[in-house]
Order: sequence, then structure tokens, then C-alpha cells
Amino acid sequence: MTLSFPSALDRTSVLVLNRHWVAIDSVTPTQAFGHLATGTARAVFISAESMQAFGWEDWRDLPVDGADSIGTPRGRVRIPTVIVLSRYDRIPVLRPKFGFRALWERDGGRCQYSGRKLTPAEANIDHVLPRSRGGRDEWENCVISDRSLNSRKGARTPAEAGLHLLHPPRAPRALPSTLRLRNHWNIPDWNHFLKLPA
Repeated sequence: MTLSFPSALDRTSVLVLNRHWVAIDSVTPTQAFGHLATGTARAVFISAESMQAFGWEDWRDLPVDGADSIGTPRGRVRIPTVIVLSRYDRIPVLRPKFGFRALWERDGGRCQYSGRKLTPAEANIDHVLPRSRGGRDEWENCVISDRSLNSRKGARTPAEAGLHLLHPPRAPRALPSTLRLRNHWNIPDWNHFLKLPA
């Protein structure tokens, strides 16, 4: 298959393995080709019988055989689905970026005052110590709240408003990047390296 639109080169559709072959990230084909061209990674060719890593010189000579590819002056080159880094051996640890979605996930979509399961339209972010009183936009001061309760609370603390938090707000635990990887494009080659949900 030939890719004819530039957006395909901008999707994070290439799985990145550390040098121990543990999945740690996903990148765009453009970024993957940059790694291959500079020698910081090798492309993994996966067949029913085996897996083999190729440097740039050997990778670009592989037959395309209907795989996604791009045109180059030397002919079509297969777009890798998996690359393995040559030297990097760590597993990055990531904390979600602070915001509504991350707070929603941390609080399980429940109002932290009433415990009621909310829809995103019913929820908003409440500052435990209101911003007007010096409260900051941070994990330890923000919770998911029912819009109506948050409105009633206003610029008061929970105690002043007669509300009680179900749990003290905390920053979520940092998790290995591997646990956050998802195969959004349903690329079969990724399944060899990602832990599938039970």
C-alpha cells in the first residue's frame, strides 16, 4: 500500500522499543526515519516466523510487498511499524499532564463531595482552596465536582460550605510509559510488545 497523503506520516504509528526490546513510546514515521538515518535505531521486520532488526542501509533495500511505504529517489521504502533504539535502555516514568481529563481519570468521574458518578457535561474542576483566596491550579488543590455543588460552594472552602471531600486530592502516581501505550491504529506488529488487557 502506498501512502499518498502527508497526514499518515504525522500519526504516531511506529512503536519504539528500548534496546532491551521493551515498548516505551510511539513516534511518527517521519521521526522513525530520522532515528534510522542517524543510526540511533533499527527497524524491526516482523514475519510469522521471526523478528529481525535492520539498520537504515539494509531496511531501505527490503521489498515493500504491499506494506505502507514512501517514495524516495532510490525507490519505495517500507515504513516501519516498530523500531528498536540502539543505546537507550531505560523505561521512562510519566505523570499525566494536569488538566480536566487527567483529573477526571484520577477521580474516576465522581464528584469528590457527593460521590455521584457524573457525565463530563455535569462536571467541572473545583479548587478546594478557591483561587480568589490564593488556591493554585495543582493536583493537591483541584478535584472533579458536580457543577451545581461547585456553584453552591463558590469562593468558600469545603468546610465553610458544609462539604466534605471523599479523598484528599493528590498527584497521581507516575507510571512506566509502557502502561500508557495504546494501539490506536490496530497495528498487528505492536501486539508482540504491548501487554493486552485481560
